[in-house]
Amino acid sequence: MNTINKNSNTPLYIQLMNILIDQIENHMKENDKLDSEREICKKYGLSRTTVREALDELEKNKYIYKVQGKGNFISPKVVEQDLIKVSSFTEEMKKHGKNPTSRLLNFEVIEASTKIAGKLKIEENELVFKISRIRIADDIPMIYEITYLPYERFKGLAKEMIEGNPLYEIFKSSFDAYITSAEEVIESVLINKLESVYLEVPQGQAGLKFERIAYEQTDIIEYTITIARGDKYRYRVCLKN
Repeated sequence: MNTINKNSNTPLYIQLMNILIDQIENHMKENDKLDSEREICKKYGLSRTTVREALDELEKNKYIYKVQGKGNFISPKVVEQDLIKVSSFTEEMKKHGKNPTSRLLNFEVIEASTKIAGKLKIEENELVFKISRIRIADDIPMIYEITYLPYERFKGLAKEMIEGNPLYEIFKSSFDAYITSAEEVIESVLINKLESVYLEVPQGQAGLKFERIAYEQTDIIEYTITIARGDKYRYRVCLKN
């Protein structure tokens, strides 16, 4: 329904919200500009107060974002990922119709610290690959990621391989390595100064931290720390009785 019923028991701002949500979800794209408050008032015969109330609620619920002096714009869609199976960033972004790319920040071989050795279940000071990347979707930085891999399992891994291909595809094609299960711990964090530069968001913005340990049968073959933008990611857990 695209008209306001002033005889309805439903508050006018709620009716307007529903109309605008339908437009946003079915007829508009990310970052499109919404009609001005004055245009909406005129179109639906509503007061400026009612229109502002509806727009404020849309902003709270992340349907729109406001730019001072320019108006209201459609918020980029939040990526929702189900935590029911092991999947890669590339797979998830393609599933949502986005174009995934990566920017390699660092690729090196280091000696494992006590913490990293404990996560990978190897001896302290054993060699590991350390790979730092920014994961990008449709030219928007989504996550900052640091991955540690046991050197002996992936001996021969090269920077050029990482730059051109998804990591999990490299596992399969070049090392006959298959992730059979994974453990993931999630916690809320505030984006720090370095992460804010990489993710192009203000320092102190809400983010999500993931620590993943991936297994090949009983052997640990990956430990990854991921910082995801809180405004771009939402995770859903499916529970069964």
